[in-house]
Amino acid sequence: MNLDVRRAQPAEAESIAAFNAAMARETEHLELDTERVCAGVRAILRDETKGLYFVATHEGRLVGQAMITYEWSDWRNATFWWIQSVYVHQEYRGRGVFRRLFAHIQDASRAAGACGLRLYVEQNNETARRTYERLGMHRTPYDMYQVEYASPEPAVTKA
Repeated sequence: MNLDVRRAQPAEAESIAAFNAAMARETEHLELDTERVCAGVRAILRDETKGLYFVATHEGRLVGQAMITYEWSDWRNATFWWIQSVYVHQEYRGRGVFRRLFAHIQDASRAAGACGLRLYVEQNNETARRTYERLGMHRTPYDMYQVEYASPEPAVTKA
């Protein structure tokens, strides 16, 4: 399949936000606030210090995406790139879209001097786990914890 993998463009913000909403619905059964997600996507597309989006297109149609954010490692004196907001349109799954996105991200991260790639995956998403392992990623000994602060309006609701 002929894919173009590249940095996302500002005109693609709404499509990326729609993919983010679809991913949240599929993997975590959450409904995202569409306007807030779109604003978040636009913020990254305007300011690459926040992160980057890479997209895969087929015949001009957006078919996959991944967002990158950064984590400084004082142990390594270098930056990890975190892969987030991974989504491949259902019609294109199993056709190598994420493999191509991942290869592009690996090349870009190495060129930028990153010390590695990281991501987190929903605990029960076995398909994603197998995909990441086939690409050479391995599970780490860390669990993830967080505290969320309340916002004036809910950002997510259970579907």
